[in-house]
Formats: sequence, C-alpha cells, structure tokens
Amino acid sequence: MTRRKKSHQSHGNPNRPRFWGKHAVAAALDNPGRRVLKAWATREAADFMQFPKEVPVTLAEAPDLARLVPGDAPHQGVVIECEPLEDIWLGDVLADAPERAVLLVLDQVTDPHNVGAILRSAAAFGAVGIVTQDRHSPPEGGALAKAASGALERVPWARVVNLARALEEIAEAGFWRIGLDGEASTDLKEALGPQRVALVLGAEGAGLRPNTREHCDALAKLPITDAIESLNVSNAAAIALYAASVA
Repeated sequence: MTRRKKSHQSHGNPNRPRFWGKHAVAAALDNPGRRVLKAWATREAADFMQFPKEVPVTLAEAPDLARLVPGDAPHQGVVIECEPLEDIWLGDVLADAPERAVLLVLDQVTDPHNVGAILRSAAAFGAVGIVTQDRHSPPEGGALAKAASGALERVPWARVVNLARALEEIAEAGFWRIGLDGEASTDLKEALGPQRVALVLGAEGAGLRPNTREHCDALAKLPITDAIESLNVSNAAAIALYAASVA
C-alpha cells in the first residue's frame, strides 16, 4: 500500500464508476463479475475490507476521501473505482426465471437513490431482476450503489432500448404485467394471481406513460388512505414486492 496526502478531485464517471461505503464496496469486491480498478481507504477501513492483492490501495485520511465523493456522501472510510458490470440481456433474465417469479419494470425512474432502494427491495424479496429503459435510467454510480447496499451486485438489471417491446417479450415469457396506478379501480391484491408477475412502476409525478399502460395486463393501486396522495416510488415498489411475494 502507498500513502498519498492529496486525493484526486474527480468523482468518477459512468465508464469508471466510483463507489463508497462498506456495504457497497464489500459487495463489489465479492462479485466475480465486477472488476475493481483501485481503492482509497483509511488504514482502519483497509484492514476491515481485506482488499485482494491485485487491487491497488491508497491509504488516505477521511478528509482526503471526502474529496473523492460528491458533497457530504458518507464514504465510511473507503472508496473504490471500478468498471461497470457487463450488460445483462432481458432474454437471459426471463429464461432463468423459475415458475414462480416476480420481475420489476421501471418506466423512466431516473433518480439513482430510488433505483438503488428498489434494487435493495428486489434483493430482499427475491425478485428475479429489474428492467429499465437504457436512456431513461441512471448509470451505475456511487449514490445508487450506496442506496442499494450491495444489491447492485446481486440483482440482475436489464437495460432495454424500447420498454414497450420489452413488455411484450415479458408477456411472451408468461409474466402477468401489473401496472401500478394510483387512479386504478382495482387493489393490487386483487390483480395478483398468476405465478409469474411483472410489476410495472412509473416515475414519481408523471407515473406510467400511456404506451406503457397499454402494455400492461392489469392496472392496480396500493390501498393507501386519503391522508397522503401517493408514495415514493421506492416505497411503493417495496410494498408491491411484499404483496407479490406472499400472494
């Protein structure tokens, strides 16, 4: 290991994302499909993480690490730079899905914190993967990985060019497509039933786009009270995943 007093100011980029926080970094190191290029850590964190010998580690003080990440990001004494994961094809996700499976489809959900939290819930409830439109979803990055708390490395994430076409492919694979819509007349528990379910969620505010709605087999709502207009999309995803997992 080498010691360097001053850290580079860059925060990484989509081609070389930078992750921070012990859970996100540990999961990346444990993922054989993830290539970690270099790391910065306090001595305590470096001892805790037990970096592989092939990963160059620069020892740094906490204030130096803070310059490697945006704003007040909680780096917990460790930052890594890595390569993005290889592309995952939707067809492979569908082919590997068991007879009983839940898949998440996100319609232009772009906030990395929300997508990270959704990945975490997907891992918690055993979803077979998530599907997003490539141009309207966040790239791999530190905020997303931190919110996912390791799930970015564990949940298959298929990025597609055309979401409507992807929903057609999902239906051909035997998935019942349920779009979550606060204005729907049917509660989610009434729409569930088939063993393979694709839960389709839209961005906050805009909701599902018309063409996405048309490619759903059913529209359903979560039975929330009138005390609040709607839920954050990551909270809605967690509740929907739980409902689908116990149906």
